[in-house]
Amino acid sequence: MKIPWWLPVGTVPEVTAPTLATQLKRGEAPQLVDVRTQSEFRAGHIAGAVNVPITEVRERLGSLALDAGRPVVAICLSAHRSIPAVRVLQQAGFEAAHLAGGMIAWRAAGLPVTTG
Repeated sequence: MKIPWWLPVGTVPEVTAPTLATQLKRGEAPQLVDVRTQSEFRAGHIAGAVNVPITEVRERLGSLALDAGRPVVAICLSAHRSIPAVRVLQQAGFEAAHLAGGMIAWRAAGLPVTTG
């Protein structure tokens, strides 16, 4: 059986929800890539995030028009799908981290979400 490339294995750099919220308020915003499904994204995401499901990150990375000179934070629900997304971003030359605890941590911190 072939194991999917996007299974979370190991550790990658991470940023906490409060730190990311501070960066967003100060205008030091990293680029946000939300790797959850479209329905999860529509139910609530961080403003400014672009959505590309983890299973499509490799194929769609070039079409996201990310700025290679700015860091990227990958986001998922619980910080599992974002781990392989960070690896893909790093392999493509981006400075990347993931949101520690994912959207669960973001919401638990009482931080704002956008729907739709």
